[in-house]
Amino acid sequence: MFKTRILLLIISLVFSGQLFAKLPVSVQLWSVKDTLKNDFNGTLKSLAEMGFDGVEFAGDFGPYSHNPAALKAKLSELGLVASSAHIGFDALSENTIDSTLLFYKTLGVTTLYVPWDERAWHPEGVKSLVKELTKVSDYATRFDMKIGFHNHNKEFNAFNNATFWDYIASNTPKTMPLQLDIGWVNYAAKDPIYFIKKYPNRTLATHIKVRTIEGSNLSPIIGENDIDWPAIIDTLESHGNTKWLVLEQEEYPSGLTPLQSVAKSKQNLDKILLGL
Repeated sequence: MFKTRILLLIISLVFSGQLFAKLPVSVQLWSVKDTLKNDFNGTLKSLAEMGFDGVEFAGDFGPYSHNPAALKAKLSELGLVASSAHIGFDALSENTIDSTLLFYKTLGVTTLYVPWDERAWHPEGVKSLVKELTKVSDYATRFDMKIGFHNHNKEFNAFNNATFWDYIASNTPKTMPLQLDIGWVNYAAKDPIYFIKKYPNRTLATHIKVRTIEGSNLSPIIGENDIDWPAIIDTLESHGNTKWLVLEQEEYPSGLTPLQSVAKSKQNLDKILLGL
């Protein structure tokens, strides 16, 4: 009787999709920044219709810049949530950090990422960067939130017999998220799987992106190249403690609008996820 109940439970979970639930997919709103400026609510609606589970903010809140609760409600109306957000250190100063964290917490965001800092690939600057990251990361815990860092390509330049990324990861709290941008890691000719495994449980969200290289035949559309996305996503699930896949589209093939490019990449990513 007990075995029968277990079998029925497994069958129920399989058919409900809970046993093999896939990682939710968000979209970085920078991908459609111009479209968003022209029609904020309409753009969110279009993204929701593509099947995205969430959006990652990059500083544009449309008509809701002073009303995060209303923006959260709008997202909910569309079946979306705020998966995360990119934010600069200017919004994390001693004078601004409390109001910044309160704004995002009201919006429903639990994890923020600093997306760019030129100190990250400077031999002396990187030392002050990790101190500042550690400081704001620790402070965010008061709000039950996390603040992490996002890479571009230069973080993978050689430094101290490793890379700047290794220095940043090794000199910040192990609880601080590292938002690995797969497109930029590949652009730097490094192996994203290696870095996901090297710093386990820190890739809470990752940017799923293709960054083309001048002179190559790479397509900026996800799924149109020989990038081994299944292996990368499997590693994210097994080693990264990954909660979100964040699709980002920074390049658009000739003839396609940003929204059309995002839609095509999303369709291909859905096929990849179904095949896992």
